[in-house]
Amino acid sequence: MKFNKRMLLLGTSVAAMAATQMGVASAQDSSDFTFEEIVVTATKRASSIQDVPFSINAQTEADIQRSGARNLEDLARNVAGLQIQNLGPGQSQVAIRGVSAGQIVRDQPGVKEQVGVYLDESVISLSLFTPDLDLYDLNRVETLRGPQGTLFGSGSIGGTIRYITNQPSFEGVEGSFEADLHTITDGGEGGSLKGMVNVPLSDTIALRAVAYHTEYGGFIDAIREGGSIDKDVNSGTRTGGRFAMTFKPSDTISFTPRVVYQEIKTDGFNRQEVFNLYANPFTDASAADGRAPVTFDERQQFLLLDEAFEDQTLIADGTLEISLDGVDITSVTSYTDRDILVSRDASALTGSVSVDLGYPIEAVMLPSNLRDTTKVESFTQELRLSSNGDGPLQWVVGGFYSDTDRFYKQFLPTPGYDAFTDAVLGAGTAAATSMGAGPVDSPFYSELPYSIEQISLFGELTYDVTDKLQVTAGGRYYDYSEERYVTQVGLFGNGVVDQLDETSANGFTPRVMASYDVSDDVTVNAQVSKGFRLGGVNDPLNTALCNDQDLAIFGGFQNYEDETLWNYEAGVKVNKGKFSLNAAAFYTDISNLQVTLDAGSCSSRISFNVPEAHTMGVEVELKARPVDNFEFTFAGSLLESEFDSTVIDSTDAILGGVRKGNRLPSVPEFQFGSTATYFFPGDFIADDAEAYLSATFQYRGTIYTQPSDQEAGAGTFVSGLPFGGATGADATVLDLELDSYATLNLSFGVQFEKWDFIAYMNNVTDENANLSFDRERGGRARLGFRTNQPRTMGVTFRTRF
Repeated sequence: MKFNKRMLLLGTSVAAMAATQMGVASAQDSSDFTFEEIVVTATKRASSIQDVPFSINAQTEADIQRSGARNLEDLARNVAGLQIQNLGPGQSQVAIRGVSAGQIVRDQPGVKEQVGVYLDESVISLSLFTPDLDLYDLNRVETLRGPQGTLFGSGSIGGTIRYITNQPSFEGVEGSFEADLHTITDGGEGGSLKGMVNVPLSDTIALRAVAYHTEYGGFIDAIREGGSIDKDVNSGTRTGGRFAMTFKPSDTISFTPRVVYQEIKTDGFNRQEVFNLYANPFTDASAADGRAPVTFDERQQFLLLDEAFEDQTLIADGTLEISLDGVDITSVTSYTDRDILVSRDASALTGSVSVDLGYPIEAVMLPSNLRDTTKVESFTQELRLSSNGDGPLQWVVGGFYSDTDRFYKQFLPTPGYDAFTDAVLGAGTAAATSMGAGPVDSPFYSELPYSIEQISLFGELTYDVTDKLQVTAGGRYYDYSEERYVTQVGLFGNGVVDQLDETSANGFTPRVMASYDVSDDVTVNAQVSKGFRLGGVNDPLNTALCNDQDLAIFGGFQNYEDETLWNYEAGVKVNKGKFSLNAAAFYTDISNLQVTLDAGSCSSRISFNVPEAHTMGVEVELKARPVDNFEFTFAGSLLESEFDSTVIDSTDAILGGVRKGNRLPSVPEFQFGSTATYFFPGDFIADDAEAYLSATFQYRGTIYTQPSDQEAGAGTFVSGLPFGGATGADATVLDLELDSYATLNLSFGVQFEKWDFIAYMNNVTDENANLSFDRERGGRARLGFRTNQPRTMGVTFRTRF
């Protein structure tokens, strides 16, 4: 797909003309129905979504409930330009408008996020581990497209996502309750219980509490040693709650402290395998020490050990708001404490190295558990002042400070491994390679404590040039420093202890916007803005595992620089009673794109800068109610995201697929979601009930997980490991351009004044999609794909009081 800037501008002009005409048509309809106005705070002040001078989506509480969305990945299907790359529970990556660096995995703690995520006013994004928060009792989820560095800082180079919760209310006692029960085709059962209560204790104090528990049904089966099969090994739970109190001693002062806690536990991962060192079609049971060949079915994997993911998140924040004559003062203080464990069966990884080293089969078969732990403590403080008058000039200025300590540890307990190491490689080898810093029987051990400090100043001015034209200009100055110490020892390690690495940067990101009211119902806008993403330092390579070629190619990458981009966009917004449209065309020019690459045999990942890349595209969101009983929504994006530079490695070969004209990873060229809802006549069920039937169709185009996946021969994998009767010379051939796929969700609901009942079927056609590609040790130890949940049928009950 190829198109240029002129086509983008033409597309925006056509959209504006069409929107105006469609708006006029809807105005001629005699119906009194109008879509409810959505108020957002994307500019750090409350305004109608139609008045925000850039591209934004807001999924309201009603939208979330009607769609049945349970997480951000579900929501993304109804938001134009928002892509989620599923890397397992609690580990998905977010991209907006095609600004994507590719797959970030568990052992890259220094890589920064490309999309900032906020819970109300508090930043909660953390690279790979952005909290997968429950969506219950949210007021809305805002998606701010394009760089938001001026008001939301680092990590918002592609855009910003904001979970906006319902605040404590003084209007009276209220509450809600929701229960869900569902079953998964060829999988387990799941369900949830959720509740909210709001209590005003007095005229000055109100409380709001939310609690929830979810049981995730599994749908991945594990083949075990000996041939038995364990069913549904990726089941799990999510439990948590929020407690907020608002103290409002006067009409001009309010203080809202809040505590949020959530715990996610899963028993495995949504990985379906096609090759495993221990289970593949090439082994031969008739050979000495041979093994029976295995061909995997859909949604199957091989395990010697159980796997797990755990994430405990605690967020404590407080928001103070003071309204004075002419100025509002807002202070936001936040503390985050997280403990994350990713426990994987790395037996195939360790076993593959053992084969290379000539260890006996008993050593190759040792169960090996790779345990990644992340401990994060983060403190942030934002103070801002904003105008509150009615004059033509409005402004906001502020400062932001953050101090984050992140301790990442990775070790590989493999009971009995040291004895085999000493027997094969010489007595004392295991102890010598651990250098007194690593535990016994762990051929790899690393510690990476990080300390990141950031301070920034920001401001934005908006001036009403006329009653139709509004101009906004702003900017943000940032200064950050990062310090870390690296220990990496063991037989597979680099042999460093307490190595100090430091990096720092500062800069300024401006933004200029203009908005013009064509009429009371049609607004056009344009924006030029700059975004940034902090750089960092790569982890040391596992040099002991690298072959000579990979060591030569990847051994020279250490620091990577800040990533920046310039965004140019034009858009149109229409709100005409029964019809609304938001459309935008954009072009982003990216410098020093931080690309993530699998370092082949080293079983490491590196990040490096690509000098130039770009994305361009068109995004459209519309909502229409052409007749009283029918509503239709559409959200889609058409993207071109490509490298504009070619990077050559030390062997004069193309590095990691970074070739001019190749696509950026994890981004489809086309995706859309569309929902059609029919509302039955008022007396279909009962006079006081509204019944509806809704169908949602969602499509995602083809993607690549990493840039190198689109190079010739990238899908051919040869392990080179003679084991189990396999020669190691057989090739597994895969198509790494992950196929496009579509899903259909159906729901039937009945809404009374105080309660709702919904019956639903998601993934009606039982689509088995490949969401991302997973390779262990460059594909020598394991190959697989992360996949979606099969057909799911269930019922949901809600009540309010």
